[in-house]
Amino acid sequence: MKILITGSNGLLGQKLIHLIASDTSCELIATSKGPNRTKMTEGYVYETLDLTDSTEAHDLIFGHEPDVVINTVAMTNVDACEDNKKLCDALNVEAVADLIEVCEQIDAHLIHVSTDFIFDGLDGPYREDDEANPVNYYGESKLKAEELVKKAKCPWSILRTVLVYGVADEMSRSNIVLWAKGALEKGSPLKIVDDQFRTPTLAEDLAMGCYLTAKKQARGVFHISGDDFMSIYELVDRVAKFYKHPTEQVVPVTSTGLNQRAGRPPKTGFYIDKARSVLGYQPHSFEQGLALVQEQLG
Repeated sequence: MKILITGSNGLLGQKLIHLIASDTSCELIATSKGPNRTKMTEGYVYETLDLTDSTEAHDLIFGHEPDVVINTVAMTNVDACEDNKKLCDALNVEAVADLIEVCEQIDAHLIHVSTDFIFDGLDGPYREDDEANPVNYYGESKLKAEELVKKAKCPWSILRTVLVYGVADEMSRSNIVLWAKGALEKGSPLKIVDDQFRTPTLAEDLAMGCYLTAKKQARGVFHISGDDFMSIYELVDRVAKFYKHPTEQVVPVTSTGLNQRAGRPPKTGFYIDKARSVLGYQPHSFEQGLALVQEQLG
């Protein structure tokens, strides 16, 4: 099986490289903007690709003719998406349309990574067939992409995920867990929202969800996340307790006190029964994920 990854320099992309390149039954092509930032350089081909360049994307993918394309590229900064809708659409919608077009022509299975932010957060956690109703432009753009994928004439899968965390090679990417750990170590006062709830996802688990989908040629929508449902405040508290930091400086606040430019869904998180039964997906617990983060940080 020949698998092509887009966005391989990102956290998920790097985890996919480490996972798939070790499978001798797979031929892997990793693509991303700029030079390869993954420490592991053996066992796969790396190609530079700007996914917003339609001609470049078509030529590269046609040149390799993969059986599976895993699209991890997205503009995920929620406030930045609100401020720059044109760039958001270019990465989150138009690039996906181009990928669909080329996958249809070579009959490749498109696995597209989406988000819990397609939901309004009024009735979470969510199942795959629950109604989408985004509260910010990032969520709107990801929902538009999902609607395009669902109309594709090639085999397709949509893997929605929640609040991904983990350690990227060379620490080239940050996330909520690494930020919380660093802030707690400094001992600075932290104001953390206690009215937003999620099921945080270890990057290795999301990569495994993508891998299982490809290997099983599973089609449709799957929710891939952790199994621990918690508020952002509880998340930071659990990080503090795991790394044995005092929690006195962690102060709960409501979302309204943050003055964020884009709205956030208050209560998302996923039920992952379908991924468990169809894919054989088994996520780490949150504390197991933190232990793996600690191991990778050395």
